[in-house]
Amino acid sequence: MAFPGRPRALAEHAYSPHDAVLGTAARHLGRRRFLTVTAAAAALAFSTNLPARGAVAARELDAARIGSDPFTLGVASGDPLPDSVLLWTRLAPEPFAEDGGLGQQRVTVEWEVAYDEYFGVVVSKGTALAYPEYSHSVHVDVKGLDPGTEYHYRFRAGSHISPVGRTRTAPAETDAPASLRLAAVACQAYQDGYYTVHKHLAEEDVDVVFHLGDYLYEYAVNSAGGERGYTDITLPDVFNRETMTLADYRLRYALYKSDEDLQAAHAAHPFVVTWDDHETENNYAGPVPENDVPQDQFLARRAAAYRAYWEHQPLRSAQLPQGPDAQLYRRLHWGTLAQFDILDTRQYRSDQAYDDRPHAPGTESDDPARTMTGAAQEKWLLDGWQSSGALWNVTPQQVTFSQRKFGLTADATMSMDAWDGYRASRGRLVAGARAAGVDNWLILTGDVHVAYAFDVKENFDDPDSTTVGTELTCTSVASGKDGAEKPDNWDTYMKANPHMKFYDGRRGLACVEIGRQSARLDFKTVSAISQPGAALTTAASFVTEVGAQGLKPA
Repeated sequence: MAFPGRPRALAEHAYSPHDAVLGTAARHLGRRRFLTVTAAAAALAFSTNLPARGAVAARELDAARIGSDPFTLGVASGDPLPDSVLLWTRLAPEPFAEDGGLGQQRVTVEWEVAYDEYFGVVVSKGTALAYPEYSHSVHVDVKGLDPGTEYHYRFRAGSHISPVGRTRTAPAETDAPASLRLAAVACQAYQDGYYTVHKHLAEEDVDVVFHLGDYLYEYAVNSAGGERGYTDITLPDVFNRETMTLADYRLRYALYKSDEDLQAAHAAHPFVVTWDDHETENNYAGPVPENDVPQDQFLARRAAAYRAYWEHQPLRSAQLPQGPDAQLYRRLHWGTLAQFDILDTRQYRSDQAYDDRPHAPGTESDDPARTMTGAAQEKWLLDGWQSSGALWNVTPQQVTFSQRKFGLTADATMSMDAWDGYRASRGRLVAGARAAGVDNWLILTGDVHVAYAFDVKENFDDPDSTTVGTELTCTSVASGKDGAEKPDNWDTYMKANPHMKFYDGRRGLACVEIGRQSARLDFKTVSAISQPGAALTTAASFVTEVGAQGLKPA
């Protein structure tokens, strides 16, 4: 069960690398004098509404007294293991109220898992507590399940029953499945259009979905839902401002998760999620904010954002933030077929070079001390490759890994927010993959709101150098509005980057079927999201063969 005993946030404070900065934050609060870094962390807890000691003794609400449907935000599952999967929901009979309509009382929620959608054969069941301190979210780590098996699950609170979700466990570690089918999605700015992509995703035949970041955006959403142009509903003014506080982030997740197409995608498939920048703030870098605000204030905001993210995603307790810190990078396996190393390229990175402006590589961006991942995560990744017994090593992460020149000259500018601004860090990963004998390397990327397919080169400036892997960017679900098949820079990018094999600017997703001989990449797009109902079509398909990396048209 997700919350045995007291919630983890109530445990003794663990040392955080940001405690010294949080001490400054503590002094700004002015409630009392804080003398230790432990008390400083407590001050941050106060500023983000973390539970105080004794909160678990809060009164319990009889679930039978919940008058309206509390499952307004749907259900989800995630991070499948051979014997376990994480189930999620959140009780919110009034999703656009700060407390979700349940006040400060805890609620007992029943859950059950079955082989069939009618729950004729229930294999596991139990209860979990929905705490107000966690926004009445429920995270249940169901154990003792069979490997490689499809299950159905649901929750009950009083007389209310949630929608039924479908999930599956991973194969046993020693199993050798013939194939795995995954989908990759990212970047779903609610105000930019409808979630038509998620509607189609719910109908795709995939084993698991990887969400590669920008699950929500911090920007204001007006009463008409931005580009959605609602005429039948009016969104509350609470959304028409940038998210700054824990209440803001919680409400923004409630808005996003109220979308029926997003709910359908979560109910249909287990998700593996990782964040990028907009879940907190555009283009932040570690403890450095985009705008010129004191670091302690930004860390308080980051703590709120991280907290709300965990509350609203199918993540285990190991990912529960401690103040402004959370270990989101983690490793999953699909038998001996694939190892997934899910990265966090936001929390530990060096600040962007050249004030985060497009710039040609130079001494500042190429400083070997600069890092995208931080030293600990980099070592974890390289060590994981060394010990990997998987046929495919897959790296779900956020920003474009391959070189991407914006012009045709030798000194063309590149993005300082992507791996081009951290070339020494990228070089260490390429060298590490080669040293570990990673022959079949697939990188899944979000962020850029377009679909790319790249050959990952040992030396991007030499088109004849060894191809060491394959990268795809999955375009966006909604961010960037309708988009265009060939953006204005299409010719320039394709000429400037010979390792770029595909570029499409429409909304969509990527599907990958990983097999024992090859992997097939299908880029799927919709014509528009400004109105719901557009069909999903396959824009391009490629294969990359085991032992012979490099993209070929399928």
